[in-house]
Amino acid sequence: MISLKSKNAFLHEGERQNESMPYERFLKYGADSLTDAELLAIIIRTGTGKLSAVDIGKRLLDKSEKYERGLSGLCHLTKDEIMAIPGIGEVKAVKLMCISELSKRIAKSDAIKRLRFNSPKSIASYFMEELCHEEKEQVHLLCFNNQLELLCEELLTVGTVNMSLLSVRDVFVAALKNRAVNIVLIHNHPGGDPYPSSADFNLTENIRKAGELLEMRLRDHIIIGNHRYYSFKEQGNLN
Repeated sequence: MISLKSKNAFLHEGERQNESMPYERFLKYGADSLTDAELLAIIIRTGTGKLSAVDIGKRLLDKSEKYERGLSGLCHLTKDEIMAIPGIGEVKAVKLMCISELSKRIAKSDAIKRLRFNSPKSIASYFMEELCHEEKEQVHLLCFNNQLELLCEELLTVGTVNMSLLSVRDVFVAALKNRAVNIVLIHNHPGGDPYPSSADFNLTENIRKAGELLEMRLRDHIIIGNHRYYSFKEQGNLN
């Protein structure tokens, strides 16, 4: 006859075994029944002698928290940082990085369905998932015709952690090449705060003035922060 103590030990062992089998739980209950660590465990597949795949998933989430709480922080991890976790080699690290990239592209493809080029909020939503995780400042240019139909999107510069090297000339060389009549400038602040710096204000005003001379209107300059944005148009800083 099994004692109560032995029975409880058996049940606890069963619970631990169930927790370490997220693939089977996925098949039985669906993906939405799994924790973030368990979803990662299915991708990681195997553990080590001391760590289950779920344990490795938890360590991956712990490491990502230094960048951002939850799954969003995974987008910031480098391959070397991921591979520093026991049980993750190069193949698994590449798979995890590809999944992070896919998540950003899925978010962007969903945002494009709601995209309206005369709406700063709509444009910011479209670029948010792509730019809010970047660790270097990027400047993008949207070029439009007279009917506000998108002609092109160009990446103008990729800067360092806190600045991008951009001149007014860079903007209008790209705009004229694409025969733009209206333009929107977009860039990110890796620090997370989208409020413009004095350099941002000066650059925006110089582009606006140069655009008037070229009969090309700067319709907005949008700065992307950590799930926040600043629009010069919405704040009344562009005519």
